Amino acid sequence: MSLDRVGILLGKELFQGPKSFIFVWAVVAPIVISLVVSLVFGTLFTEKPKLGILDEGNSRVAVLARELPSVVVKEYRTVPEIRAAARSGAVDVGIVLPDGFDSSVGQGKRTEIVAYTWGEGLAKDRAILGITVVNLTREATGQDAPVEITSITLGDEVSVPWVDRLLPFIVLMAVFVGGLLLPAASVINEKETRTLVALVVTPTSVGDVFLAKGVMGVLLSLLMGVAVLALNHAFGAEPALLILVLALGAIMAGELGLLLAAFIKDFTTLFSVWKLGGILLFGPAIVFMFPQIPEWVAKVFPTYYLVQPIVEITQRGGGLPDIAVNVAILVGLDLLLVVVVLFALKWARIHAG
Repeated sequence: MSLDRVGILLGKELFQGPKSFIFVWAVVAPIVISLVVSLVFGTLFTEKPKLGILDEGNSRVAVLARELPSVVVKEYRTVPEIRAAARSGAVDVGIVLPDGFDSSVGQGKRTEIVAYTWGEGLAKDRAILGITVVNLTREATGQDAPVEITSITLGDEVSVPWVDRLLPFIVLMAVFVGGLLLPAASVINEKETRTLVALVVTPTSVGDVFLAKGVMGVLLSLLMGVAVLALNHAFGAEPALLILVLALGAIMAGELGLLLAAFIKDFTTLFSVWKLGGILLFGPAIVFMFPQIPEWVAKVFPTYYLVQPIVEITQRGGGLPDIAVNVAILVGLDLLLVVVVLFALKWARIHAG
């Protein structure tokens, strides 16, 4: 295997790829679905998360909050006013900072913040605002503060809005259509046109061809996953961690695509396998759409270990400690698939002719 030859082949894939129907489908389908869902549920032009503040003293938290570019801050004078704002949706979360809040926190005393939450608000907005309040308190007091946030939900509570339930499905589609189908279809096209045979009689090896097409699939997969999250304003508070998770999912998709490419010889079989195997890929997303289904059901599907970290980061405000186990399993699955793909490549070399 030669990295120089892989680079040349990858350049050819980057040039020829956009002419492929699968490439166009991988780019267009997730974006169209995201736009339709956003328009139907009214989230395409969603404003920034709205934080209400009732400052009963002179807290620096309120001062620092006004300077935040990513959050709309509204201030209130009385508890009934901020409760009414949260009940009507004028704010997503309204917090009450008690008199002497900064002093109590600075002395290390456990201090309570009452947070009034709009029940119909988006889960990701509530998560972002919760983390924002904690970060503002840390910045205002100069230490990790022992603050307890008591949340009171007002208005009609919606446990998981449909726009949030559908997000894992759209992300999985973005990741696996490009990452799996593109390299598989590209290799199969080489087989059907007999250009693969022509390539392997040159110094170019089957491994060079497969690696170039796999890298192309991974890049497109990652790009579309990020695009879908951007369209849905769903990066959460840990965008770098989220992109890392997407990259691991893209690698899984590319490996599965190469595995199919090694054994499948025509497009009819490829699309049949795609339709039959769809439940293995999208099963966890379907489970997440219907919270009444026990979560353990989703854990039997390999893509659960991609979906759960995405949901935890984008909708629950989670960080690395919350997803570490599932990310470790995802890394293990990627490594296992590397071994399986290497065996598949040996088979493909034998049958390349």
